[in-house]
Amino acid sequence: MIAEPFQARPRPRPIEPVPGPLLFARYAFGPNRLGYCGPADAAELFELAVDGRRTADLRALAQRFEGAWPYLALIARANGRPDPLDPEVVEAYWLGNGLQASVRPSAFGDSLMERFRARVGRTEWPWLLAKPATGAKPIHAFHVLDVFPRMGLLRSDRADAVLDVIEGCRVRWGRVLSVDGDWLVVDVVPLTLDGGRLALGQSRPERIQAWQRGAGFLSEIEPGDVVSIHWTWACERLDRRRLTNLAGWTRRQLALTNQTM
Repeated sequence: MIAEPFQARPRPRPIEPVPGPLLFARYAFGPNRLGYCGPADAAELFELAVDGRRTADLRALAQRFEGAWPYLALIARANGRPDPLDPEVVEAYWLGNGLQASVRPSAFGDSLMERFRARVGRTEWPWLLAKPATGAKPIHAFHVLDVFPRMGLLRSDRADAVLDVIEGCRVRWGRVLSVDGDWLVVDVVPLTLDGGRLALGQSRPERIQAWQRGAGFLSEIEPGDVVSIHWTWACERLDRRRLTNLAGWTRRQLALTNQTM
């Protein structure tokens, strides 16, 4: 079993780059198919993401993800990138990378004010607004762990149920143990809640979906590969750099979240 995320070493095989709109779709499909965010037609998103060629159509769909798009635009602006779906910008949002360093706390705070001030309770708003000054950056893990509307329920008797939702919503990583038709058995590092603090626990096997009737975003997957996971759906195979970024930014965000839980 994997006790620490960095021990899930990917097999040393190169990963071919993909256009930003396609990369975005691979991560967005997991929650979209469950009706949690984005436009209603998950079948269209899946078809376009599997096909991979109609990037203009994928771009139009991506702009309808009201949760993710403002983060992408903020990261792009801060780095002088004209395209919010630049592949590095998309990677920065879902997994984390060096682009977050260019986002000034004041710009991030202004974005939070515009988007969430009217939707967050009076007692909760001050700690959310203070997050950029304490080091928070625009990344999906921040949205899940600090903006997620049910986060306050972690203090109630429904904590276990809410923890399950947060665990599904965050982008995770898993080492492939076996392939079973359209499914993978992977070794994942789960979240735990102990004494009011979130942490990464001991790894455990989990069954996740990678294909629908043989169609999906992964190819040539073998035991030992490491994949990213969003809402029990396999998004892409990770190389060492992307795994290190995802695990490192997850730990960083957990530490920031625990400051105000």
